[in-house]
Amino acid sequence: MPYKNLEEYNVEITDHIKERYKSIIKDLGEDTQRDGLLKTPERAAKAMQFLTQGYEQDPVEILKAAMFKESYNEMVIVKDIELYSLCEHHILPFFGKVHIAYIPNGQIVGLSKLPRVVDVFARRLQVQERLTEQILDCINDTLQPQGVAVVIEASHMCMMMRGVQKQNSTTTTSGFRGQFEKIETRNEFLKLIGK
Repeated sequence: MPYKNLEEYNVEITDHIKERYKSIIKDLGEDTQRDGLLKTPERAAKAMQFLTQGYEQDPVEILKAAMFKESYNEMVIVKDIELYSLCEHHILPFFGKVHIAYIPNGQIVGLSKLPRVVDVFARRLQVQERLTEQILDCINDTLQPQGVAVVIEASHMCMMMRGVQKQNSTTTTSGFRGQFEKIETRNEFLKLIGK
């Protein structure tokens, strides 16, 4: 059976982006008719649409689709969620891990929905600080738990490939709401994620 691509793209938008990439490649001094580059503008256009599809998705609806009444009221942690995003300053990738915890207040959410929320916000042009707050606020406002915690650890290609060219640096951001603003709850969470 031949390979079938299940990704769908708006043809008009793809064509517009493709032409822009073609111009950029040409302006950089490359031959856009060279074998290896013939399909690059279209591939890049589709890749950029995929990497920014978060603008078309609603993270609140994702959470609401899998909320369940439950009496459990202890910490729930999903850690080591893979993160891939694009820095809005250079449109270069940053990547790492997200750790999320919440303490339910009569409602729990399907565990896969937390990584989906991460992806929605990560698949936009971003800065790590805003990404941390968006994930935190979305979970807090939608689930209305007793508390939420988010920690992101990421490496930024804009610091590794260009600029200061520091290969081993990572950036950590965190945010805490509700019960996680208490030092003992925060410390328990940080211990459980190995920080």
